[in-house]
Amino acid sequence: IRRPPRSTPKPSSAASDVYKRQAMDRAAEVLWRLSDAGVWIRIITHRLYVNWTHAKAVVDTVEWLDEAKIPYRDICFLGDKPQVGAHLYIDDAPHNIEALEATGNKVIIFDAPYNQSLSGLRAHDWESCEHLILDEATKMGFEIQSQLPGFEEGSDRF
Repeated sequence: IRRPPRSTPKPSSAASDVYKRQAMDRAAEVLWRLSDAGVWIRIITHRLYVNWTHAKAVVDTVEWLDEAKIPYRDICFLGDKPQVGAHLYIDDAPHNIEALEATGNKVIIFDAPYNQSLSGLRAHDWESCEHLILDEATKMGFEIQSQLPGFEEGSDRF
């Protein structure tokens, strides 16, 4: 999931803005399907990198996730992602992917112009990410439910 804008905006280009919009296209829909299938979604972000602005960073992040209608069960604000101990990670940042893989973690690389040199499981959009997650979860022995009881497919939960 792409990060919300920083509290102190950095300069951006039109190409970068288009890329960020494309990265979020259909994210909420896919993540809701995964959540319905029993996938535990934990957001891990290193947004607490500037002293004295932690409260603002937390509020900005949660508001952004809510506005984007992104489902999650946990949110962790920390820089050392391998500490979380998840079964599977999704990331686009080369330094995070390398750190996760170096500690034996399985990572889906969310395709981006700046991570083309990395090899591994690669998702080019949220639908391919969904398929990779479900495939990996099945390989790990997790039971995937087709639909969360009580919600009809296509129901408007947003």
